Amino acid sequence: MHPIFLIMGTPACGKSTVSRALLSRFERGLHIPVDDLRHMVVSGLCEMGFERSGGLELQLWLARESAARMARAYAEEGFAVAIDDFWYGDTPDAHYPFSSSVHRIVLNPNLEATLTRLDGRNPDEGSFKVILKQAIYELYPAIQTHPRVGWCTVDSSHLSVEQTVDLILERTHTQSG
Repeated sequence: MHPIFLIMGTPACGKSTVSRALLSRFERGLHIPVDDLRHMVVSGLCEMGFERSGGLELQLWLARESAARMARAYAEEGFAVAIDDFWYGDTPDAHYPFSSSVHRIVLNPNLEATLTRLDGRNPDEGSFKVILKQAIYELYPAIQTHPRVGWCTVDSSHLSVEQTVDLILERTHTQSG
């Protein structure tokens, strides 16, 4: 089976950018942004917020379970896969029924770098950036205190995207190609 990377972190830490750059190093690669799966819900979508509801929890579980199934199916057919998802709770990978062979990556740039990246995003996001900034401030401390056993932590504060990908490949002992 080809490699599966679970790439997590706060909003604006670079998960999607790094996932796409990482997969471009492989002959065949699939990027699965969990938010995109969640937003496939046409009616009844429970939007992310600081109030957790049973509906939101169910939709998160469904999106993550779907991402895991897709990842396994594509990896079995020769694709390198990266799932990108936001860090959530004390056991951020709890919804992912993967074996230990999955490369668990937490992108952990410092707070200043994360906020700078958020500021550089699409100006049309306007009020959504306010919500994302609040999420960054809420999630960042949890990532700092999580023991991260079995996780590869990458501080990309002062790294280019390519340097971040190089470091991930090096630390996971994964060869692209």
